[in-house]
Amino acid sequence: MTPDERTAIADHPTLLYDGVCALCNGVVRFVLRHDRAGVFRFAALDSDAARELMDGAAATQDGVALVLQPLTAAQRILYRSDAVAEALRLLGWRRRAALLAAVPRPLRESGYGIVARLRYRLFGRYAVCPLPAAEHRKRFVGLR
Repeated sequence: MTPDERTAIADHPTLLYDGVCALCNGVVRFVLRHDRAGVFRFAALDSDAARELMDGAAATQDGVALVLQPLTAAQRILYRSDAVAEALRLLGWRRRAALLAAVPRPLRESGYGIVARLRYRLFGRYAVCPLPAAEHRKRFVGLR
C-alpha cells in the first residue's frame, strides 16, 4: 500500500468487497449514497491493499469484510453478516443494525451464506472490477 493510501484509510472503517460481484458493488454504492460524512473507505478483496489489511487473517471471497481501526494495533476485521450489521450501525441505522444483530448468529450466517453462494447467479458478475465514479475515487484504495 502506498503512503497516500495508508493516509487515506487512517481512522476510517474500510469495507473490503468482491470487486466483480454485482451485489457487492451495489452494497458499496449503497454505502457511498448513505455515508454523508464520508467515513468509509473501500478496497476490492483481491487488491494488494486488502491483502495487506488482512495480513494473515482468514481471507474471504464471499462478499464483504469490514476493517475497523485499520493499520493500528487495535485493528479488527468483521466478516459477513457481522460486517453488514456494523456497517449499518456506522451509517447511523442503529435500529436496523440492532434488528439484524438480534437474529441469532447461526441463522444470520446461514442466510448470508445462501446469498453469498447464489450472488453471481442472482445478481450477475462483472468481467473486471468496475471503477468508481470520479467523485468517489479518493475513498478507494488499491485501484489498479
